[in-house]
Parts: sequence; structure tokens; C-alpha cells
Amino acid sequence: MDEVKVIDDQKRDFSLNRPVKRETTQFIVTQLGGEQYGIDIKYISNIIRMSKITRVPKVPNYVKGVINVRGVVIPTISLRLKMGLPEDEVTKKTRIIILSLEQHESIGVLVDEVKEVVTLDEEHIERMGYEKDDKERFLSGVGKADGKLISLLDITSVLAEVVDV
Repeated sequence: MDEVKVIDDQKRDFSLNRPVKRETTQFIVTQLGGEQYGIDIKYISNIIRMSKITRVPKVPNYVKGVINVRGVVIPTISLRLKMGLPEDEVTKKTRIIILSLEQHESIGVLVDEVKEVVTLDEEHIERMGYEKDDKERFLSGVGKADGKLISLLDITSVLAEVVDV
């Protein structure tokens, strides 16, 4: 049986004398209000600067409208409004993140700012329990990177009412 020990916060397989591979996930860290949220990079197809959003009548208030990206019409939502935060304040840092879920059309989400890309392994992610309030039901966990806490978004929950996920 292989022996695995933790030394200096790094797991090593001493039978082969090399580090044990850890499962890691990359997240794009975004700013919404005063909080940081991470979106799994596997869902992100593009990040664009704020562009003209064409309003669509009779949609929920968090649906801002549609945008045209290289000839493709993409519905766009406000992540702030979806999560029960105050209305978006568009600045030079505001971005639209284009998300692609398997077997679904792309959808844009409006964020205050895109900060960085972080790579987290399972040891640095605290999973959420099942009793979630309105805002927390969109979170899959909390990540710890460089002494900061990042709320990790569960994109399928966030978009469940917008697309049939």
C-alpha cells in the first residue's frame, strides 16, 4: 500500500518520492458590491466590456435585456439583482461575462469588475451546507486564496430560472 504523508503542507507519495496530484479548479474572481465571487472558469466563454443592452419587455427585473456579440444575440442578467443586491452602477470596470452551459445557449452576466484568476484545490474550498438563505442558495462554497475569502458561485443555481438547467 502506498504511503502518503503531509510534510510542509504538501502531500507526497513516498513510494515514488513525488508530490501527490491534487484536484484543482480555476475560478475567475469578480467583484459585486464589496464582496468577491468566483465563477468556475469551465463555464466562461468570453469576458467583454460593457456594451449596449437592448431592453426586453415583460421579463424579471434581473434580466437586463440582450446584447449582440459578433452577430449572436445573448440574453444578459444582472448578477447583483439576481442575488438581491442593489441595482448595478455601470463604471469603466463593469464587465459582461459570457457563460456557456452544456446544451444551452450562452448567457451574459453583468459584474462590477473582473479581478483575477485563482486556482484552488479541494483543501482550500469549504463546501456549503443545505440550509441556504436567498443569497447563499447560489453559492457552492467558499474558497480561501492569499488570505482572502471568495464566495464560489453555483452557476447552475444562478441560471436555473433563466435557462432550463
